[in-house]
Formats: sequence, C-alpha cells, structure tokens
Amino acid sequence: MAERSSSGRILALILIGLGAFLLVIAILVPTYTVGKLATTPLDLEVTTIAEGTGDILNSRALLAGNAQVDRDVPIVAQRYVTVEDPADGDIMTLQAGQTVRRLDMQGDTGLVSATVDRVTIDRDTSMPVSSEDFADRVSTVQSTADAPPTDLGDRGGLQYKFPFDVKQESYPYYDINARETFPLEFKGEEEVNGMAVYHFSQEVGPIDLSEADPEVPTYKLALPASTWGVGEGDEPITMTRWYNNVRDLWVDPITGVVVKGQEVQNQYYAREADTPEITILDVTLPFDEETVEYQIGQAKDGQDQLSLFGRTVPIILGILGAILLIAGIVLGLRGGQNGGRRAAAATGPSPAGPATTTVGPAHSTSPQRDYTDDRTEVIPRNDRGSDTQQRDWTTDQTQEIPRTDLRKPPQQ
Repeated sequence: MAERSSSGRILALILIGLGAFLLVIAILVPTYTVGKLATTPLDLEVTTIAEGTGDILNSRALLAGNAQVDRDVPIVAQRYVTVEDPADGDIMTLQAGQTVRRLDMQGDTGLVSATVDRVTIDRDTSMPVSSEDFADRVSTVQSTADAPPTDLGDRGGLQYKFPFDVKQESYPYYDINARETFPLEFKGEEEVNGMAVYHFSQEVGPIDLSEADPEVPTYKLALPASTWGVGEGDEPITMTRWYNNVRDLWVDPITGVVVKGQEVQNQYYAREADTPEITILDVTLPFDEETVEYQIGQAKDGQDQLSLFGRTVPIILGILGAILLIAGIVLGLRGGQNGGRRAAAATGPSPAGPATTTVGPAHSTSPQRDYTDDRTEVIPRNDRGSDTQQRDWTTDQTQEIPRTDLRKPPQQ
C-alpha cells in the first residue's frame, strides 16, 4: 500500500509539472515565435508582371529625325526582387531588377528601360536604414550595363514590401524614377479576389527627370523644331522629360504583402511642365491575374504561419497544460486523503478489556462471546454486625455420602 501511495504522489507531481510547463510555453510561443515570423524572410524572392496597352515614343524614329508616337502598343513591366548582402537578423538588402518592354518589337529593340535598384532595409519596419546606423548599407540604382551604379544616399520610404500589421494611415513611399519620397495615402478597405486588403494610392509629378538624374542625356534633349514637330525650321529646341505617376497598391494588412499593384505612368517631352508636347509613355500597368493569385498565395501562407503559432499552438498547449495540471492536483488530493485514512486505521485505539482466547479446536467456527460488555452481578453482603462471629467453614467435617453397592446380591 505504501508503494502505491508513493507512486501516485510521484505521478501527480509529474502531471502538475508538465501542465505548468505547457502553460508557460503557451504564453511564450506567441511572444517569441510570432515576433520572429513577423519579419521579412531572408529567402524572399518575388516576381511581378504588369501588362497594359498604351502610347509610346518610337526611339528609333526619333534618332532618325522624326518624333513618332506609336499608339495602342502592348507593354509589359517585369520586376524580380531577391535578397543580397548585407543581410542578417536585423537588416537585409533587396535587389530589384525591372524591365519595361514593348511586345510589338523583338529583342533589344523592344526594350524601353532596364534598372537594377538595391536598397538595405530594416527587416521589421521594411524602411531603408541609414549609413549612420549601418555603414555597409546599400542604396544604389543602375540604369545602363556599361555604367557603374549611382549612389542615391540615404533614402526614406517603403519599396517592394510593407511591414507586418499594416496600419490604416499614410506611409512614405520612395519613387525610384523621381528619386524622391512621396506620401502613400490610405484609401480604404477593399477585396481582391476574396481577400480583404488595404488600398493605398500615391500621386507623383510632374517631375523634371533631368534634375532627378542629370547623368541621363535623354532626359533633356535639344533637337530641331522639325524633329519635334513644333515647327518647320532647324532651329534647335530644348525639351525636358517630365514624369507623372499615379500608383495604387492593395496590401494584405497582416503580412504586408502587396497583393495587387497598378501604375498609371505618363512621361512626355515639354518646354513647360504643364504643357505636354511629345508623348514618351502613356500607359496603365496593373499586375496580371497570375501575379495577383501568386501574391495572394504568399499572403495566405504568411497568415497561416502567424495563426498557427500565434493562436492554434498556444490554445492547444494551454488546454493540454490545464488538463494535466488539474489532473495532477486531483490525483494528489485523492492520494493524500487515502493515505490519511490508512494511517488512521493503522494507529487507531484498540478495544478495552482482556483479549479473548479461543478454546477448542482450531477449526471451530462458533463465534466467541465477548464478556467485556457483560454486567457483573454483585452479590449483596449480609452485614450482621461486628459482634456476630463468622463461621469458619474450613473446620467443618465433610459429610461423606455412603457408597451403595450396586451389585446384585446372590440369589437365595
């Protein structure tokens, strides 16, 4: 019995300890794991494709002396984002290679522009880090293959990725063409293919691109008036390239994934910003449906991981821990009560009176009478007074009873 009681207490302590441990883990999992998951992963790799139809300046015709604008041209913009060094637990460097092509021309003749943008961001906030805080941070853009990247300095504003837990507020957003940061305004809650998202919008321009990047010669051109189509003479006329953009982004508020994006770009040559003269690019470029579905899948994967470690696992661990804790306490209380009863039975008082001794054969099953409860009959004493002499029975002669001969006398 002692061994059984001891093993029961040990099992109760084990259950209580395991239950308490699971409850602690249930509390710590959301705090630690979700914090780790709510950072931009180092294996980020995103391809987005945007397609549209618009008007575009024929660069080959312009070089030949004719500012020709082609209408209703199929145009595609493709962007590929990967992670480069420096990257660690706090920061990461995004490299975004983007090309814009016209699909009515083959090969290099159809290439409108190509850029490689590199920026080091904070993995928690998705904001660019400064050179003061991280000396080896990267902030460059490269527009031509035969020229080194241009250092853009410390830029501010989001690009390519929002932070987790997106707020319904304005965010700074960096425009790589303008080389400036502009506010990205929150417009409301919407749905994209059944997913609840936040809609943000930004207006940029008109921006003088020759000031944004003075090293690009085509951002300010001096050509004959006849080439521009603004006169008959050969008098050179200098025109500046201007840039406008209306950017709309639909963002998953939980993971910060850009589910859908769209840009309405308008670039033109003009002598005055508000008087467009020669169209360079006028097109609306939304994400294609395949990109939208892929981005939704990425957002849902991130949501599932956050939900698993933020809610499901803690709830399961909490329930199991509570069950084990309660079971251990109940088992411990029962073991204590049973032990108390056994101890009381073992140390309780013995019955009063002499012990009875069984007389007779050992196999007798007759119950023995307990004389301890019998009332003792007191024989009353005859008090004859002090002068009465007591008879001494020890001196009396014993009367002998004559023996009778039972044998029959002989017959006469």
